[in-house]
Formats: sequence, C-alpha cells, structure tokens
Amino acid sequence: MSNQKSFDPYDLFNKFSTQWEKQVNDLIMTNTNNPRFTRLLQKSTETSAMYKEMFKKSQELLGNQLHLPNKDDVANVAKVALQTEEKLDSLEEQIWNLQDSVSSTNKEIESIVGVSNDIIKLTKQLKTELSKTKLELTETKELRSELRVIKNELADVKGLKEEISILLQIMSEKNIGKKDQEESELASSQPK
Repeated sequence: MSNQKSFDPYDLFNKFSTQWEKQVNDLIMTNTNNPRFTRLLQKSTETSAMYKEMFKKSQELLGNQLHLPNKDDVANVAKVALQTEEKLDSLEEQIWNLQDSVSSTNKEIESIVGVSNDIIKLTKQLKTELSKTKLELTETKELRSELRVIKNELADVKGLKEEISILLQIMSEKNIGKKDQEESELASSQPK
C-alpha cells in the first residue's frame, strides 16, 4: 500500500495549465507568423485608432457644449487639489509652529509676570520700610532736639552749681570773717 501515490490536486492543475499554455502559444505563433494576419491586424489597429480619435474629438465637442469636464479638466482639478493639499499641510505646519511659539511666549510672559509680582511685593515692602524709617527719623530728630534742650538745661544747671559753689565760698568766707569778728567782739567784751 505504501507504493500507491496519493492524489495531489496542485500537481494536476500544474500539468493542465502547462499544456493549455503550450497550445495557446502554438496557436498564437501560427497566426502571427502569417503575413495576411499581420496586415489584417495592422489595418484593424489603424482603423481602431482613427475611430478612437474621432470619438475623443466628438466627446470633447459634446462635453464643451454641455459644459461637462473632460479628462484634461479632471487632471487639472486633481493637480490643483494636490497643490491645495500641499499648501494646507504647509499652513498646518506653520500654525503648529506658531502655536508652539505662542505657548513658549506665554510661558515667558507668565515668568515675567511672576517676577513682576515679586518686584511689586518687594517695592511694597520697601515702601513700608521707608515709611517706618521716616517715622523713626522724625522721632530721632525730636529726641535730638529734646537732648539739646536737656543739654542746655544741664549746662544751665552746671552754671548754677558753679554759682552756688562760688556763693557758698563767699558765704563761708563771710561766715569765717563774721565768726572771727564775733569772737574778737566776744573776746573784747569779756573782762580781762
């Protein structure tokens, strides 16, 4: 049983197509090598080309009368459509680039606004510090004028102290002189 071949449909189809191709090639070769067939084929090709040209011209005339587009018009429209698509793609790319630049510009503006807000806060702090410094300066001027007044009063007190010490000295000298005089008067009034 192992000597029997199994049925292979591909092999059968391959053999059939090879035989059919050979027969068709033989038929074509016999007919094309015939000069009469070649002349007949040439005449029919020329006639077909002439009718095709006439048909094309009449189709163009009819299309022009009915305002229908011809093959060239459709080709031109397709070309314009392709150019339009290319231009739209280019514009789309430019719009994306503009969007990117706008978003980066927005980010820069946001950072500038942030820095500006920081500067404004710092300026407000400096203004409050300046007003406090002005108040302190005014208070310092008032204290300085009060200190001058106190210094002048101290100078006056010192002058008074010197005058008092001079007066005390004078008084003590007078008291010593009076005491001496009183003693001498006492001594002279005492019996001897």
